[in-house]
Amino acid sequence: MEFKYSRIFLLGFGFFGISIIWSLYNAYIPIFLQDTFKMSRTVTGFVMTIDNLFAVLLLPFLGALSDKTRTRLGRRKPYILLGAPSAALMFALIPVAREYGSLALFMGTIIFMNFFMALFRSPVIAFMPDITPSEKRSQANGVINFMGGIGALLAYFGGKVLYDMNYAYPFFAGAAVMLLANLLVVLFVPEPEEYRVPGERINLRKLLSETSHKSFGELKENLKDVFASHERSLFFILLSIFLWFIAFNSIETFFTSYAKYHLGIEESTGAFLMGVVSLSFMLFAIPAGLIGGRIGRKKTITTGLVMVSAVMLLAYLLGEASKPGSSSLTDPVVLKFMVLFFFGGVGWALVNVNSLPMVVDMTTEEKLGGYTGLYYFFSQAANLVAPPLAGAFLDVIGYKTLLPFAVTFFILSAVTMQFVRRGDIVGVKGDALDYVPDMD
Repeated sequence: MEFKYSRIFLLGFGFFGISIIWSLYNAYIPIFLQDTFKMSRTVTGFVMTIDNLFAVLLLPFLGALSDKTRTRLGRRKPYILLGAPSAALMFALIPVAREYGSLALFMGTIIFMNFFMALFRSPVIAFMPDITPSEKRSQANGVINFMGGIGALLAYFGGKVLYDMNYAYPFFAGAAVMLLANLLVVLFVPEPEEYRVPGERINLRKLLSETSHKSFGELKENLKDVFASHERSLFFILLSIFLWFIAFNSIETFFTSYAKYHLGIEESTGAFLMGVVSLSFMLFAIPAGLIGGRIGRKKTITTGLVMVSAVMLLAYLLGEASKPGSSSLTDPVVLKFMVLFFFGGVGWALVNVNSLPMVVDMTTEEKLGGYTGLYYFFSQAANLVAPPLAGAFLDVIGYKTLLPFAVTFFILSAVTMQFVRRGDIVGVKGDALDYVPDMD
């Protein structure tokens, strides 16, 4: 299939929709849990790991399952068609469940929503390398992350306006937009011809049985690649991913709480500040892919980690030195946070856009879905650790620990990143050798 940027932009609507859902979810669910159901920060952190638990358990399986699937539509689209509408419905019901004040109903709604999101997320991610040659994957990942950035931007900025009108409106609007975005992917992004098999009936029981036996076997083999290889690049890139997602997810989960309970501003203003990160991420997602293609992914990621570490440290010092006088976006302290977070989003783009291409370029075409699942296994495992660990620090010491907590893990990831020697662009020079994808 011929590579086309227009096709990648259309595929990016899948990331656009997913990003809207998770941005709204991370911004407001912790507030609901603490305000409505009076949960501690540690327990709130554990609840916020539900999506990551599903991801760790299901994404490797679903990545491998979609690799084996063959239908008239292809191997990724059936999962989008099943998961996206179901997840949208559950997401729209979250404020309804909160209104009833039943913790059991609220928890049931978010558990089902997280399950259905996991059902189609890995196939959507694996769709990109399906239609993109290796040498274009950093650029393509920049495009789809640009689209994801637009989704987060819409969620944080538009969500503030809707939330201030009625806390349910962002959930209704987010569900509708996510559903429409994924419909565009299904209708307008063709899968490679070899994965579209007209007239072939799916033996679902056989497919599930084979995949259940093989997928976790493949995960085991892939993990063996991580830990048993004499050349440890795959281990160190995944360790770096694990560390930087602990840092970033702690901020995603608790920054609106930090804004409300430590800075003394409205949670919607805190979400707006996270929107500034999304704005700069969106603006620099495509340039980040181009920079990675030009100077190398490792150097680009390292630069991004240094930037975001510096930003979080300066934000901590700002928050301790002065508090906003109001929740207004024109408040001087709020404006300073905006400037810092803008540069934080630039650094995060340099990191995030170039990491998945490094992982998938360490394997063969046949295992793209499995290695995509491996990438998400480590990132979601980090997200399992981050909310309860950060929440425990907040309970014991206070919200002032949030940003130093993140800085620590960003710095650790920058250190481990220096041991990565593979997965970069062919011909780009490293410290000691050329980086080339390993196809062993």
